[in-house]
Amino acid sequence: MAPTTTPAKPKAPAPANAYEEVNALFDRAADRLNMADETRQILKKPFREVTVSVPVRMDNGKINVYTGFRVQHNGARGPWKGGIRYHPEVDLNEVRALASLMTWKTALVDVPFGGAKGGVGCDPTTMSSLEMERLTRKFTARIAVVLGPSRDIPAPDMGTDGRVMAWLMDEYSSRRGYSPGVVTGKPVTLGGSRGRITATAYGVLSVIDAYYAGRGESVKGKTASVQGFGNVGSYTAKFWHERGGKVVAVTDVKGGVQNPKGLDVPALWAFFEKNRTVAGFPGGEPIDNAGLFALKVDCLIPAALGDVITAKNAGAIKAPLVVEAANHPTTPDADEMLEERGIVVIPDILANAGGVTVSYFEWSQNLTQFYWDEDKVNHELDIKMRRAFAEVEKIQKKEKCSMRTAAFMQAVQRVADAETQRGN
Repeated sequence: MAPTTTPAKPKAPAPANAYEEVNALFDRAADRLNMADETRQILKKPFREVTVSVPVRMDNGKINVYTGFRVQHNGARGPWKGGIRYHPEVDLNEVRALASLMTWKTALVDVPFGGAKGGVGCDPTTMSSLEMERLTRKFTARIAVVLGPSRDIPAPDMGTDGRVMAWLMDEYSSRRGYSPGVVTGKPVTLGGSRGRITATAYGVLSVIDAYYAGRGESVKGKTASVQGFGNVGSYTAKFWHERGGKVVAVTDVKGGVQNPKGLDVPALWAFFEKNRTVAGFPGGEPIDNAGLFALKVDCLIPAALGDVITAKNAGAIKAPLVVEAANHPTTPDADEMLEERGIVVIPDILANAGGVTVSYFEWSQNLTQFYWDEDKVNHELDIKMRRAFAEVEKIQKKEKCSMRTAAFMQAVQRVADAETQRGN
C-alpha cells in the first residue's frame, strides 16, 4: 500500500488591492488576539461609503466631472477622522484602505477619533487655483451631510493643503454656521494649530529618537535617505539634519540627488523652493528611487506614495531600519522579506501618526477656543509619540513579532474593546 501524505495547505491568494492588503495585516493581528469571526467582520468593514460626482466648470468654460469618495471606516472611539487627497489614482479601494489605517492609527496613539478618508480622482498639478477652489466647494457640498465637528473631521493629504481646508471649512460653515472644528490642518488665522504643518515629520523624528535612545544611540552622525520631498519628506530631512544626522539622498517625483558626505539640507530647501524639485541640485549627483532604496544607510525613510517597497526591491534594501513616514509604503510580501532579513520596520500607523495627533490638538483648541503655542504642541506631541512607541515595543518583545504586527495588535484590541463596551 502506498504511503499516505498530508496535502500541503493551499497558500492564501495574494491581496488584490490596497484594502485587502490592510485587511491582511488586520487578520495577522486578530489571529494573535484569538479574535472571534463576528468581531473581525464588524471591525474590518467600513461603516459608510459615499461616492459622489463632482462637476467643475474649468477656466476654459468646459465642465469636467470628477468622482469623489468619503469612507467612514469605524467610529467606535470617536468622530471619524482622516485626510482628503486629490490625485489621479484615487479610487474607492485606496480610500477604503487609508480609512482603515486611520482607524488603527488613531487607536494606536490613543486619540479619541475613528478612521475615515476621502479623495477626488483628479490631477491638481494641472488645475488653477480657481479650479481647485470650485472642485473643493462642490465636493464639500456633496458630502457635507456626513461631515461635522462631532461627526467627521477631514484634514489635508496628498494634493491638498491648508488653503484647501480653508475652502472646505468656509463652504461647510456657509450651511451650518461658523464651524472651525469641522476640519483640521487649517491656516492658523482660521483656527489652525501651530505646529500642524510640521507635525507628521516631527512625530517621525520622535519615534526615531525613541528607537535609538532605547539602544543607547542617537540620530547624530547617522545617515538617512528620504524618498519624497513634499511636506513630510522635506521636514523629516530638515529635522534629521538639525539633530546632527546626515541626509545622503533625497528623491521626488521628478528625480533625486545624493551625496555620500551628506547633503546641505538648508541649501536643498532653497533650491526646491525655487525649482519645485530636488532634481538638478548642484550639491550632489543624480539618483533615482531604485538607487536610493539600495543605498547603504542607517535609516531609509519612504515619505511619499504607497506601495513603493515591493518584492522587487526589498531584497536590495541595505538599511537596518526603515521608518514609514508615508501611508502604506510597503507591500505585505515585501514586509515579510524585510522581517526575514532582520530589518526593523517602524510601521506607518505609528511612525506618521504625528499629523493626526496634532489634528486632535487643533480640534480640541477649536472646541474650547483656547489656543496653544508651538512649543506646547510639540511637547505634547513628543509625549504621545514616545508613549505609543514604548507600548508597541513592549508588545513586540513579548510576542516576538514585527513592530507592525505589535502595532496592529494594540490598535485592534483598543477598537474591539470600544465596540464591546458600547454594545451591539
